[in-house]
Amino acid sequence: MEQPASAYFMEDRHDASETHTLSVLVANEPGVLARVIGLFSGRGYNIESLTVSETESQKHVSRITIVTTGTPMVITQIKHQLERMIPVHRVVDMTTSGRSIERELAMVKLRGTGEHRVEALRLAEAFRARVIDATTESFVFEITGNSSKINRFIDLMRPLGLVEISRTGVAAISRGPEGM
Repeated sequence: MEQPASAYFMEDRHDASETHTLSVLVANEPGVLARVIGLFSGRGYNIESLTVSETESQKHVSRITIVTTGTPMVITQIKHQLERMIPVHRVVDMTTSGRSIERELAMVKLRGTGEHRVEALRLAEAFRARVIDATTESFVFEITGNSSKINRFIDLMRPLGLVEISRTGVAAISRGPEGM
């Protein structure tokens, strides 16, 4: 039996999910972060990374950097909804601007002795991670770079006695002389 015809064009959409870094300039006032996060949680959008800091104290402006995933349509919807919020001054998709630098900082704690300790130090040197704390049984490394570099470092440290990880989240800025 055939399906009844529809007056509406029904399209099967199977758009791949993309990861985007959004930089949002907001008025630095109480409750702004909660409102921005509420937009994401209320609509079921995922936040993979979130960093917030006042960037211009004279103007009372903060910068929220959000890494989120979704289909191109969902990313566009997120940007439009952010732009409509009252305390938001500007929204820039750093991923589509193509001219941005993204960095993250992580502290990685390892427990180990003997050969594992030597291997951890060798890998840390290769990744340009610094030892910021050391005991006879453990290390804490500090590493900065893009998220994929940090993920690779963590993956290599797991079998060597990884104990704990603390990450800052992504900070992003555009290249060139122009500001946001």
